[in-house]
Amino acid sequence: MIAVVGVVAIGMATVSGCGDRDREDHSMVVQASTDRGVTVQATGTIKVVPDGVSFNFSVTALTDSTATAVSQTSDAAAKVRDALDAQGVAKDDIATQNATVYPEYNYLADGTTSLKGYRGQQVFVVTLRDAAKAGEVVDAVVAAGGNALQISSVTPTLLDTDAAAADARDKAVSIAKSKAEAYAKLLDVDLGDVVYVTEVSAPANFVPTLTADKAVGATGSAPTQIDLGLQEVSVTIEVRWSLK
Repeated sequence: MIAVVGVVAIGMATVSGCGDRDREDHSMVVQASTDRGVTVQATGTIKVVPDGVSFNFSVTALTDSTATAVSQTSDAAAKVRDALDAQGVAKDDIATQNATVYPEYNYLADGTTSLKGYRGQQVFVVTLRDAAKAGEVVDAVVAAGGNALQISSVTPTLLDTDAAAADARDKAVSIAKSKAEAYAKLLDVDLGDVVYVTEVSAPANFVPTLTADKAVGATGSAPTQIDLGLQEVSVTIEVRWSLK
């Protein structure tokens, strides 16, 4: 994107007359200013292996009373917390997203409903900082929670973004400079000083993979394997150079 602006202001000469048409001539004043520059945008993108995993799951119980639903759900949650602790997951990396209890109904063909029971549920979000061990942690939680456990997602994620962002930023600057130099060559001018730099960084979307040869938690099943894949880290910048 090239912006070249030129502004020329001209003060017109004024002529005054007096007596027998004597004239007083005023010199013409010309002022000129220029603001010449080239502005480019560039995105630097690198791919890195995620160093962590976000593990989202819930424990639930359906019983004939609210109190029993809460009690059974709490018992299942305690077993899951013990399993996470045994796997070395720090308490600060375990968060309860919500805890609920509500009536659950059967909806019949004739349009009527019947009470099925009371559903208790606790939802957890756990950060696993040892990505290589994530599958083992998932299996331990499934074994502890049993049929009360429901897995929502297992998402590889980049926890330490500083080094990756620095590499992406370096790449973005290099691309921006190459673009600006190309435009300057096409216009037969030279690049001057950098006028400004603006950075915009957008998070990358990453699709997780949860794989196992058999159903997770099934007797005799293969260990759960979490495929980390690659995650993109991008930095977008806008840079303006003056032109000589």
